[in-house]
Amino acid sequence: MAGAPGVNRQIRLASRPVGEVRPEDWAHGEEAVPEPGDGEFLGRTRYVSLDPAMRGWLDDRPSYLPPVGLGEVMRAGSVVEVIASNHPEFRVGDHVVGAFGVQEYAVSDGKGALTVDPALAPLSTYLGALGMPGMTAYFGLLEVGALKEGETVVVSGAAGAVGSLVGQIAKVKGCRVVGIAGGPEKCALLTGELGFDAAIDYRAEDVRKALRTHAPDGIDVYFDNVGGPVLDAALTRLAMHARVVVCGAISQYNNEGAVQGPSNYLSLLVRRARMEGFVVFDYARRYPEAAAELAGWIAQGRIKVKEQVVEGTVDDFPETFAMLFRGGNTGKLVLRLA
Repeated sequence: MAGAPGVNRQIRLASRPVGEVRPEDWAHGEEAVPEPGDGEFLGRTRYVSLDPAMRGWLDDRPSYLPPVGLGEVMRAGSVVEVIASNHPEFRVGDHVVGAFGVQEYAVSDGKGALTVDPALAPLSTYLGALGMPGMTAYFGLLEVGALKEGETVVVSGAAGAVGSLVGQIAKVKGCRVVGIAGGPEKCALLTGELGFDAAIDYRAEDVRKALRTHAPDGIDVYFDNVGGPVLDAALTRLAMHARVVVCGAISQYNNEGAVQGPSNYLSLLVRRARMEGFVVFDYARRYPEAAAELAGWIAQGRIKVKEQVVEGTVDDFPETFAMLFRGGNTGKLVLRLA
């Protein structure tokens, strides 16, 4: 049930998960809707972003961001509508994207927040193709991957928010693209609607053998979203001077033991290749240039936006979040608050 007037429903971290996140790791709470102070605005949440990286924020270990604290509102990107403001740059009725957390209302001083225009793109798209996943795909492929026209690109997690964009950007840049995804429906989406040259169903195929078929001359850029055995298979098929872009490792996030590292890493030596991780926040100053180019490709129909919008309330966040790790979503996963 949506929060009553004056009540702010929230999802907080109740306990650190071990392995897969359980319902009891979350706390469903509520508090009074806060009042904005001087230089602040109050926003009502319209859309909440769900991303695999959020799983890493739950573990108490060093990372590129501090972990979400026990008892704290779950960190998440979201789009809010300003309903009260004492901030000169944010007016009532504005739609703003930022890290406002999994809650119905949020007060912000505007730091890290950006006003977006629903007339130019659906609000959910500012959390996907024109948001962090889009920035991740753009800079990960073009900057870290140093993509060149005519190369062969393989992307894992290819039907997800980032992977689906990586493949399409590579096609825009004149490359051959092979996607790895789970299930025939997702593979059909890649080669049909999204224009990938080939797709590999890791659930039903021998990935290493399939890569020999679909990338006979080797992989120039491997964009990794999953880690584990799929990464190991890709490492055996690298071309000379290949680049392996480490974006994520969703197959490893719920491990209760040690993360499975690549056993075939010596391929990097033999093929004179490099393997590099990155965090998209490092490119924050260049987000406007990436967003402008992505928006242009979308307007031209060269990139198709794939989103899965779940209608619900804040209380639906835990089950929606679990979809990310069960292969239950296609494209960018977003929770729209009724």
